Amino acid sequence: MQSDLKSFKLYSHPLGPNPWKVAIILSCLKLPYTTVWVDFKDVKSPPFVDMNPNGRLPVLFDPNREITLWESGAIVTYLVELYDVARVLSYEGFHERILCQQWLHFQTSGQGPYYGQLGWFSRQVPQQQAAIERYAKEVYRVTGVLDKELSERQWLVGGKCTYADLVFLPWQDMVSWMMGDGWDEGEFARQFPFVTAWVARMKQLPEVAQVLFEKQQAMATMPLKP
Repeated sequence: MQSDLKSFKLYSHPLGPNPWKVAIILSCLKLPYTTVWVDFKDVKSPPFVDMNPNGRLPVLFDPNREITLWESGAIVTYLVELYDVARVLSYEGFHERILCQQWLHFQTSGQGPYYGQLGWFSRQVPQQQAAIERYAKEVYRVTGVLDKELSERQWLVGGKCTYADLVFLPWQDMVSWMMGDGWDEGEFARQFPFVTAWVARMKQLPEVAQVLFEKQQAMATMPLKP
């Protein structure tokens, strides 16, 4: 844990993949933080919208800089640029840095929205089969993009695990939940073996394993209605 830092405050919900994305980055950078659980019904009204006018999780407050940030991609960039001084999850060189940003943007614009829409329709409006089929196809497409890239390397950028990899994990790890009953998880793993192995590698990292354990505990003890 980085010394002399005040504890960050992460506003989160057990079921929200984006807050866990931030938690993983905080953990891997050994930054101190506490979690404030926010019910989904409260994110559209004060006092939460006073922090995030978009009414979404996560929000991160950094008391060391007296700054409140929302949008998970911006939060990850902030943490890496300011606090990853040892380049544990990033690189010094411009080429690798911009490639990491490329994958971060793909995650926030491609993976997150499509996976999230699939989860919403499959769990909340299962009669909307056209929407479910559309977003399920997008999940396969996005996973295919990742699988193709990972067929040539273990990590998305360079020879180590970076934030560019880790930001994909929370959503990718919830595919089976979003797909719902009757989905063949084994066939999905066989179709995308490189993504499957990549996810397993990330989950073996001690800091990641600890955050995922905390997520399991939170999901077991808190209401999860989205």
